[in-house]
This record gives sequence, C-alpha cells and structure tokens, in this order.
Amino acid sequence: MSESIRMTDERVSADKKRVINNDRVVDVNQLVPIKYKWAWHYYLDGCANHWMPTEVSMQRDIEQWKDPKGFSPEERHVIKRNFGFFSTAETLVGNNIVLAIYKCVDNPECRQYLLRQAFEEAIHVHAFQYIIESLSMDDGELFNMYREVKAIYNKDEFSMKLTDDILNPNFELVSVQGQQKFIDNLIGYYGVTEGIFFYSGFVILLSFGRQNRLPGACEQIQYILRDESIHMNFGLEMINTIIDENPELWTPRFQESIVSKIRAAVELECIYANDCLPTGILGLNQHLLREYIQYIADRRLERLRLRKIYGSENPFPWMSEIIDLKKEKNFFETRVTEYQTGGALEW
Repeated sequence: MSESIRMTDERVSADKKRVINNDRVVDVNQLVPIKYKWAWHYYLDGCANHWMPTEVSMQRDIEQWKDPKGFSPEERHVIKRNFGFFSTAETLVGNNIVLAIYKCVDNPECRQYLLRQAFEEAIHVHAFQYIIESLSMDDGELFNMYREVKAIYNKDEFSMKLTDDILNPNFELVSVQGQQKFIDNLIGYYGVTEGIFFYSGFVILLSFGRQNRLPGACEQIQYILRDESIHMNFGLEMINTIIDENPELWTPRFQESIVSKIRAAVELECIYANDCLPTGILGLNQHLLREYIQYIADRRLERLRLRKIYGSENPFPWMSEIIDLKKEKNFFETRVTEYQTGGALEW
C-alpha cells in the first residue's frame, strides 16, 4: 500500500490548508475547498492571457534585420545581447518551478498556478527560439552567451545556485533554517530573476518597438512582460502568505539578508545593462537604466514589506502602460491576434 495516501472519511477543510508543509507532496491535489482565492485568480488570469509565438508575424522584423542600414552596430549588439540572455534565462525559471518550488509548495491552489506558470515559461523559451530562428541569427552564439559573456553568466549563476540549494540532498523544509532557505529561493526567482533581472532587457527591447522596429519580436516581448508581471505578483503574494503563516521566519537578520541580496542583484543588473549599452541609443543610457533598476528594486522591496533603499524615480513611465495593455490592443501596430475557444477548435 502506498504510504503517501491513506483511506479516511476526514474531509479537507480550507482553514487547515497552508502554502507549505501540508505533508501531501504526492497526494491528490484537492483544489476544493479553495482557501487562497488570490492564487486561483492568478491561474485564471494566466489562462485568459494565453498566446503562442507563432501567431505573431515576423515578416517586417526579417526585412528590417536583413537591411544593412536598418540597425547601427551598437543597436545590433544590444539586441543580440538581450536575445542571448533571455533565450536561456527563461529555462532557469521553468527548471526551478518544476524541480524545486513544486515539491515544496504542496498547496493545491498554488500548485494549479505553478503548473500554468511552468507552461508559460515554455512558451517564453519558444518565443526567443522563434525570434532568433526567424532573424537567421547565429543560434550557437546566442544560446551559448550565458557561458561566454560574464555579465550574463553572473546573473544566471545567481539564479542557478538558488535551485541547487533546494536540490541539495540535505535540504529539508521542517526547520526554520530550511524554510528560510526556501523563501530565499522564492525571493531570488520571483523578486530578482523575474522582478529585476528581466527588466532592463525589457526596457531596451521595447524601446525599439516604440519606434516600430522589430515589431513582431517586440509584440512577443510585450506579452512576455505581461506574463512575467503576473508571475512576480503571484510569487510575492505567496511569499508574504508563507511569512504570515510562519512569522518566526521573518527575523530582522533574515530581512537584512534579503535586502543585501536585492542590493547585489541590482549591481549585477547594472553591470549587465552597461555591457549591453556601452554607448547611449534610443534615448537610453547607463544612468537612466540604473535609475530604473533601482526604482523597480524598491518596488519589489515594498511588496515584501521591507524598506525601500534607493528612492529613485521611474524614468520610463511608459513601461507601466505596456504592462497594463490587453492582448487585443495593437500597441506596436501589428495585427490583432485572434484566439480560438475550445468549441471553435478543429480536430
């Protein structure tokens, strides 16, 4: 008989549910009764935002990229750097969900969203493969940048170590130290990787879209940004819920370690931004990107109910507008994408 499931007439009650340590790792995920309605709503929002890369035409992008005068050498450098980073970084997030987070978060509502997020990470990986292939870029160069470009390597190593810590054979989720290690992983991925490491790249690439350049790629980046915003908000909500349920974890010393981690991440992202943008283009420069990185870092700290440490202003208010756009809106003047409902699919 399986030791992970037992026969009983005791029903699951919502008030006994927790985000972690329900001791039901491989048992049936009893979604109902739902305790964390916010997690269920994030799942529904993710489903409502469904998209696929190949629905977006890359024809104009191809024409622009093939034009020898279409982009300056500096512009081509920054575009390839960002596609090189994103093409592999998205896989790190998916790996962490599947290998680390899912086994530790045993609440059914949260797991339902994690399954949706894992699929969305696969879509994002697909998107960058589709963009790189469409533009006939050197896939060997771009997909190996994380091992050749120090600024990209450092960011990926930051994230990968967090997954390694949870996969350590000695990791456990019972002690305060183990639970803090897991929260460290969640903050590292939702607050840093998805909440900071992606954002200077989003600004740079979407700045081309604002000039109607690389419209197909930038439409996909817009969708990815919207997805990542939902991922981050779900993750930060989940972190705060775990802390509320286990207040003994949120010690002053642990909070300071999180602030230090955010500071280190900001510096890594600024180094990356400087590598991408050695000279100013498109009205962007290293100073403005540092301001923006510090601004979003403060926002992540505030969502974690920690003090902001930079006090920087947002130099790119248009980024907030892009996140809020619905998929039907035609921000980059590309075609409106139609989505089929289940009843309209052909078999």
